[in-house]
Amino acid sequence: MPATSARRSAETRGRRAETLAAWWLRLKGYSILDRRVATPVGEIDLVAARGGTLVFVEVKARAGFDAALLALNPQALARVGRAAQLLAGQYALHARPAHVRIDAVLVVPGRWPRHIKAVWRET
Repeated sequence: MPATSARRSAETRGRRAETLAAWWLRLKGYSILDRRVATPVGEIDLVAARGGTLVFVEVKARAGFDAALLALNPQALARVGRAAQLLAGQYALHARPAHVRIDAVLVVPGRWPRHIKAVWRET
């Protein structure tokens, strides 16, 4: 498979995983405020809110849950944290959050998505 074709396929899988993650969060009572928000330091897959909490969500789609968990490495989560810091004020106007956190949703074929709350905290 040529590199561009492989990249396109990965992009399609990623978009499908984000759509599934968004629906999963909606079923759990979250409002999806935005998707694929680009910043100079990285991209946020989903921005959601529930109650008084604003949530920046990293979505990982892999063949198994172990592989998805491994993809949540410290460097990737720090990138999401930096992007969330840049965006928090923008979304706070809409959500009026008492709390802000970074969550992950792991998407694996043939399984229900797994939502992990507060997957990363700045040290």
